[in-house]
Amino acid sequence: MRDIDGTDGHRPSPGTPLSGRVAVVTGAARGVGAALAQRLSEAGMLVALVGREEQTLCRAAASLPNRSVCLEADVTDNAALEVAAHRVEDALGPASVVVANAGIAASGPFNRTAADLWRRVVDVNLVGSANTARAFLRQLETTRGHFLQIASTAAFGSAPMMSAYCASKAGAESFALALRGEVEPDGITVGIAYLHWTGTDMVADIDDHPVLRALRRNQPWFARQVHPPARVADWLTAGIIRRAPYVYAPPWLRWCQPLRPLFPAIVGRIARHEMRAHPSGELAAEVTVLGAGGRADWESHVSATRRRDQMP
Repeated sequence: MRDIDGTDGHRPSPGTPLSGRVAVVTGAARGVGAALAQRLSEAGMLVALVGREEQTLCRAAASLPNRSVCLEADVTDNAALEVAAHRVEDALGPASVVVANAGIAASGPFNRTAADLWRRVVDVNLVGSANTARAFLRQLETTRGHFLQIASTAAFGSAPMMSAYCASKAGAESFALALRGEVEPDGITVGIAYLHWTGTDMVADIDDHPVLRALRRNQPWFARQVHPPARVADWLTAGIIRRAPYVYAPPWLRWCQPLRPLFPAIVGRIARHEMRAHPSGELAAEVTVLGAGGRADWESHVSATRRRDQMP
């Protein structure tokens, strides 16, 4: 853990709604997590950045205007998250906002995806979110705080070649809905954020895949837009300030909720057309872990597994 005092001595004005409170953001080394940590710090929060890439994580923390800590932890490791939670409370105080943002994705046919990789996506995106909530619920009870689950429009309609990611995001949404009813009597609110096309390295090569490219091409022009992480972080921060039960990034997604029963059929129809139009060899391309953050997580997981297997 590193405790960082801030780079410019900035302190928020007393009227800032989040001023002086503590936020925890997982998956904060890059992308939306890093951008959200920046926005929450600018709003006056003391931010704990949690993730796998310690050097990248601490560089992101060092750029924040207010005091922060960076903690290397795997969200699939309950013990590591419990240690992180204690360190956050000792260094900054009990968390008022916890954002379960950590996530990875793998693209490729299910029957060519290694079982361990498929499970790793689900473990990080779904089990990791539950672990994060478990580690920080006591603090959120103390502060009557807010838990934000980062979900995705992948929960609206599952895309072929992304089975683990879609299943995990649908599961994360369902988990957050169940948790909301359980913790409401304790004064804790639970929000779910639905992200669409966001300009992180996870989607940098998404158009190289014919099925996913077709799904995007068949969306209306406004739905094809890729939004920068900083803009998405603005929407998320506004939702956190309001303790909103749902956050849509971009905001027009809210109008899709009543249409959700239609999406699986629409996505399935487009996907079937594209899969018939392309040779099986093209669609059966090498399975890929998307984005630098996902690759770093997978490489760390593989290394840890090998070390464990070699232990006497």
